[in-house]
Amino acid sequence: MILEGNLDGLATFLIMIMFGPAILFLIIGAILFNYKKKKAGKVFMILAGVYCLISLGLCGTMMA
Repeated sequence: MILEGNLDGLATFLIMIMFGPAILFLIIGAILFNYKKKKAGKVFMILAGVYCLISLGLCGTMMA
């Protein structure tokens, strides 16, 4: 069968898909917020929250 191999990295891959872009958006938003681009920083922070909500919903249902 195809699925007889080692699947240890699958959980790590799914967690990185769930939280990786959200953490990146949050870091970019914090940097922009500190460098006097407050509106762009807020937009990136909101995008991080929305991405986290959607990814937890979609990936969470796939993992369950």
